[in-house]
Amino acid sequence: MRYTTLCLTLSVCLMVASSFAGAEEPLYAYVGTFSSPLHDPLPTQVDLPEGNGRGIHIFRVDRSTGGLTAVGECRLGTSPSHVAINSAGTRLYTANETDHVGEQQHGTVSAFAIDRADGSLTKINTVSSGGAGPTYVSIHPSGRYLLVANYFGGSIAVVPILASGELGEPTDVQAATGNIGPTKATHAPEGSFAISGHDRTHAHMIETDPSGRFVVHVDLGQDRIYVWQLDLESGKLSPAEQPFVALPPGDGPRHFSFHSNGRWFYSIQEEGSTVTLFDFDSKSGSLTKRQTIASLAPGYAGSNFCSEILVSSDGKFLYAGNRLHDSISVFAIGEQGELEFVNYHWTRGDYPRSFAFEPSGQFLYSCNQRADNLAVFRVNRDTGELKFTEQYVPVGNPSCIVFLDFENVSQPSTNE
Repeated sequence: MRYTTLCLTLSVCLMVASSFAGAEEPLYAYVGTFSSPLHDPLPTQVDLPEGNGRGIHIFRVDRSTGGLTAVGECRLGTSPSHVAINSAGTRLYTANETDHVGEQQHGTVSAFAIDRADGSLTKINTVSSGGAGPTYVSIHPSGRYLLVANYFGGSIAVVPILASGELGEPTDVQAATGNIGPTKATHAPEGSFAISGHDRTHAHMIETDPSGRFVVHVDLGQDRIYVWQLDLESGKLSPAEQPFVALPPGDGPRHFSFHSNGRWFYSIQEEGSTVTLFDFDSKSGSLTKRQTIASLAPGYAGSNFCSEILVSSDGKFLYAGNRLHDSISVFAIGEQGELEFVNYHWTRGDYPRSFAFEPSGQFLYSCNQRADNLAVFRVNRDTGELKFTEQYVPVGNPSCIVFLDFENVSQPSTNE
């Protein structure tokens, strides 16, 4: 079933007219948020009772300072908490983190066309995400499928991307089955009461390995990382040779990041406050655990919920997000992939749900969900350290930020 009519009711895309000097191609940032329903009388189920965001917030990025200038909004009331942009820079896709559409218990994903002239968005269509509360979307390297993790539904879905950029109905939905981990994490800091997702299965992230041969997703409730193969013709998933690998009970894997060499895989555990290094076999898709290290500064005690994890583009450093501690920890990556703690940096705001580097890697942006702001940091590429630029950007309940650099995308053809 299509939901175009519903989204036309819920979304109005507004752009603020701005003029910028210089002839360089623009760099835009798109911020997904937790946003309250505009017309739906049923409440949206998100981390906060009512979202303060207004859908997708759009900014022009200053390449020299990292500053963000607001240029528009695409107003949505279904909490577009995660967004992804295709490699051509022509389409943006959202995970709309709601658990219902009217009386139907599932979430949705949406497709938008990106206007090259000003970065504005025009909605193409919306379809079912194949489960409740979609929290993550990524695009298969072939460009033919959108991969979806449904957190509340505990399922993952494969959604075809048509030649027009429109989304089709899911070609496959896989719901995890099996035991749920305990509410007390094996590696929780001393005195921790961090309990989040061990009530049922909770798919939290889904992406391919760098080669695109395998699809990986994490289930926080089951303490498992699953590996799949995707048939590009049918859009169906099948388990890899090693279907899953288990993390310590209760630790709760949330996100992961591949090293650029494709051989090292790092996962972050939300309730255990750990980062784990795996060796990844690009031929079989198997994962072999090699190191586990705390995501927090030595000596920390109390509750913490981990969030984002990213490897720098040069492969020298890894960054791990901590909520309640409200920090980003920096780790040096050794010659064999092992991690060594370097330092941690306050995020200048409450509950950093995620963070991202802009394309050059000079700046990092922390999405401080409960502080309703983004904080901008300059990255020292030699030491990995972060330095706050004194720049705060107001955004209600920011959840993720992605970038579109028109200097690095070709002029689209007429059918894109």
